Amino acid sequence: MPRTRHQNESLGRLLYETGWDHGQFTRAINAAGTRAGLSLHYENSSVSHWLNDGTVPRRRTQELILDVLSTRLRRPVTVAEAGFGEPQLDGEATDLVTGLMDLARADMDPSRRSVLGAGLYSAAMVSVPGWQDAVGRIDMIKTNPHTRIGQREVQSVIAMTEMVSSIDDQQGGRFARPMAANFLVNAIGPYLKADATDEVRKAMLSAAADHCYLTGYMAMDERLDGLANRYYVKALELARLAGDELTFCTTLRGMSVMHGDLGDGSTAIRLAQSASAASPQAGPRMRAFLAGQEAHAAAITGDRSLALLRIKQAEAAMEKAESQAKALGSYDPSSLHYHVSQVRYELGDMSGAIESMQQSHQIREPVFRRTRVRYGAMLAERKFKAGRLDEACMDWHRVLDEYQLVQSGRVDDRIHEMQTLIMPHIRNLLARELHDRARSMTA
Repeated sequence: MPRTRHQNESLGRLLYETGWDHGQFTRAINAAGTRAGLSLHYENSSVSHWLNDGTVPRRRTQELILDVLSTRLRRPVTVAEAGFGEPQLDGEATDLVTGLMDLARADMDPSRRSVLGAGLYSAAMVSVPGWQDAVGRIDMIKTNPHTRIGQREVQSVIAMTEMVSSIDDQQGGRFARPMAANFLVNAIGPYLKADATDEVRKAMLSAAADHCYLTGYMAMDERLDGLANRYYVKALELARLAGDELTFCTTLRGMSVMHGDLGDGSTAIRLAQSASAASPQAGPRMRAFLAGQEAHAAAITGDRSLALLRIKQAEAAMEKAESQAKALGSYDPSSLHYHVSQVRYELGDMSGAIESMQQSHQIREPVFRRTRVRYGAMLAERKFKAGRLDEACMDWHRVLDEYQLVQSGRVDDRIHEMQTLIMPHIRNLLARELHDRARSMTA
């Protein structure tokens, strides 16, 4: 093990904050190692060495320590905060970048594994400011990894992520995710390996974390939940290295959404609560964003009191947020009405669930086509279950009007569910027309 000259007071402060003794700390590290496929046998004396005589843990152990501390303290703990030095592109960060690029390469469409500027990018990237210059910079970095990057490269990653997110909103994750994965391999990877000041490196890690989160979200949209989880874990690691609480808690919330969709309420609520705890300084819109998901997760588990408490907190936070500046794409009243609908549905209030989903539908910004189609199908399903077959069929027809413009596994699921639900009612003229139309689109 490498050694330093000084005691690690930073790690000592974090350990004190956890409330653990040395034995509890090492047991948590050993357990984390077991989950990662490692056989570790750290004892109390190991912690004493780390704290008192300047011993620095191996890079893999550092990663486990940071994960354990982040989980216990419910916030991202960085390499520097734990007294292990600033993140460098060796050891932990190198392993992370390599793992991220391996993941993205495996996710890329094999026919699209080409340099930037070719097929996949030629039309889309022209809308990103300064993209042609960025292509030249990336090629330079690939040739000379010691090329220094700056805020210009960080901004190019942010702009690309925003563009891919816009495409995802309109057309779904199946279309946009290959582009995001390609960008991870061909641009973000080289940027993370390039020389940079500490400020720029942290900004790039943060931008990469946000892009990785989006890629995971698109994988979830395609119902590739295992792949989504791997992207989410990478996003958490990048956010932790960057000290980016916003992306860290947003990713935890995204993982909660995924588990909620899978019906795993206990994991969904645990992740939602961790997300809320990881962002103590969040503004009102972010608090609403987190509380809305926690309310939904609580309702899935049947915890009525907690679900209603959190949805009231989300409503109060949203009221405060709406009195301030608004940003397109952020959590808004339409999203809150969706969460109210989900809570009411899980708690057995079908009429209230339909009313809230209709309110969400009426005020949603028109740019969010994928959400409009998916939630429109959910609204039709609830009307159907409430015995309102004719209304449900009309809503489903509106969904089909845009269905072929959206490439989304979760939307496909809703169309298949529609076909299953209406089959027993095929003698009804509206149901038969709907069934025949859907079948012609999905054959």
